[in-house]
Amino acid sequence: MGVLSKFPYLRQDFAASVVVFLVAVPLCVGVAVASGVPAELGLVTGIVGGLVTGMMPGSSLQVSGPAAGLTVLVFEAVSEFGVSALGVIVLVAGLLQLAMGFLKVGRWFRAISVSVVEGMLCGIGLVIIAGQIYAAAGLKAPDTGLGKIAGLPGAFADALGSTAALASLAIGAGTIAVVVLWKRMPKKAQAVPGALAAVALATAASLAFGLPVATVEVEGLLGVVQPPGADAFGELASPAIWGTIIAFALIASAESLFSAAAVDRLHDGPRTQYNKEMVAQGAGNTVCGLLGALPMTAVIVRSSANVAAGARTKASRVLHGVWLLLFAAALPAALALIPIPALAGILVHAGWKLIPFRQLVALWHSHKGEALILVVTAVSIVAVNMFEGVLIGLALSVVKTAWEASHVRLEVVDKGAGPVQAYLSGNATFLRLPKILDSLESLPQDRPIELDLSGLHHLDHACRTALESWAERHSAVGTEPVKVTEPVAAGQVTAA
Repeated sequence: MGVLSKFPYLRQDFAASVVVFLVAVPLCVGVAVASGVPAELGLVTGIVGGLVTGMMPGSSLQVSGPAAGLTVLVFEAVSEFGVSALGVIVLVAGLLQLAMGFLKVGRWFRAISVSVVEGMLCGIGLVIIAGQIYAAAGLKAPDTGLGKIAGLPGAFADALGSTAALASLAIGAGTIAVVVLWKRMPKKAQAVPGALAAVALATAASLAFGLPVATVEVEGLLGVVQPPGADAFGELASPAIWGTIIAFALIASAESLFSAAAVDRLHDGPRTQYNKEMVAQGAGNTVCGLLGALPMTAVIVRSSANVAAGARTKASRVLHGVWLLLFAAALPAALALIPIPALAGILVHAGWKLIPFRQLVALWHSHKGEALILVVTAVSIVAVNMFEGVLIGLALSVVKTAWEASHVRLEVVDKGAGPVQAYLSGNATFLRLPKILDSLESLPQDRPIELDLSGLHHLDHACRTALESWAERHSAVGTEPVKVTEPVAAGQVTAA
C-alpha cells in the first residue's frame, strides 16, 4: 500500500513499460544493424534512453532511443570515420546539445519550417527503404542514395537468379506483411506489438524451414561497449568530422523536439519544457558517446506506444530501460536467431511511415511553395547527403520567407487628365525593387506623377534611394516634379 501511495500510477506505468520494451527491442536491433554497428549497441542506446534521459525532466511521456531517422547519418559516419570514432562524434554532439539546452536554444527549434523537417524525414525514409531492400535480399547496397535507388532493378534481377536471395526477400516481405496486417488482428493479439510479432514469426519460419538467410551477429554486451580512446579523440583535429558532429547535434535535436510537440498532442499531462528536454537529450547522447554507442533521439513510435498503453509518468520509460538491460544481459543469444531480412522489413516499414504523403497533398493544395521546399529537401538528401540536404531546405525556406515578407503592391490610377497617381503598399525591399522600378518607369513621361508611400510598412535603404533617383530622372524631362507623400505616422516606415 505504501508503494502505491508513493507511486499512484505504478500499475499503469508498469504495463506501459512492458509494451514499450517489446516495441523497442526489434527497433533497437534493426537500427543498429542498418547503421553498420553491432546489434548490442542499439540496445545500449535504448538502455541509456530509458535510465538516463528517462529520469530527467523535459517531456514526461516521450521515449528516447536509437532512431531510424539517424540511420543514414550514422552509416555514413561509420563508413567514413570507422566505428571507433562513433563514440567521439556522439559524445561531442551530446555536449553541444547540453550547451544549447543551457543556453535556452531549445525553443528556437520550434521555429524551423515544418516543410524542411517533413522533407528531411521523407528523404531519410526513401534512403532507408532503398538501402534495406538490398539488406532484405542479402545483397550489398551501393554507397550513395541515388546509387541505391538506381540499382534496385539490377538488384531484383540478381535476386531472381538466387535461391538464397529469394528466400531472404520472402522473409523480409513476410515481415512487412505481418506488421501491416497486425492491426487487423483481434485486440488480444494486438497486446503483442506488430514489429515484435513479425520478427518472432520470421525467426520461427527461418528455423522451421532451415532457410539460408543471414542472422544477427552477437558479440555480447561487454564486448561491444568500447569507450573512445586517444586515437578516436585525435580525429577531432580533422575538419571533416565536425560537419558530422554538428549534423548529429542539430538533426537529433530537431527530431526530438518535433517528436515532443507531437507527443504533447496525444495526452493531457504536463507539456514539454523544450530547453530541459534538450538538456536531457544531450545528457543521454553524452553517456552514449562515452560507451561508444549509437546516438539517440526521442522516437515517436515508442512514445506514441507509451501514451497509448496508458503511461502516466516518466516511470514507464525508466522501467522500459530496465527491461532492455535485463534482456541484453540475460538473453543476448536470442539476438543471434533473428534473421537480418526480418529487421530490414521492420525498417522498410518504418521508412515508409517517415514519408509524409498526406501532408504533401495538403501542402500542395494550400501552400505550393512549402510543398516544393519539402520535395527539394527530400530529393537533396537522396542526391547529396542528409546534412547538406537539410541546409538546402533551410536556405530555400529562408528565401521563400524573405520573398513573401517583401510583398509590395503598386496601384496606378490614371483618370486621363491631371496627375497620374501611384500608390505603393506593403513592404518595399531590394528583392522587389526591379518590379517596382519597371512599373514606375512605364508611367507616361509627359504627365505629373504623385507617388503615395503612406501604405508602406517597410521601406529599405536600397528602395528609398532608387525611388529618389527615379523621381529626379522623371522630373528632369520638363514635367512637374514628382510629388512624394511620406507615411502618415513617422514610425510607420522603417528605413533599413
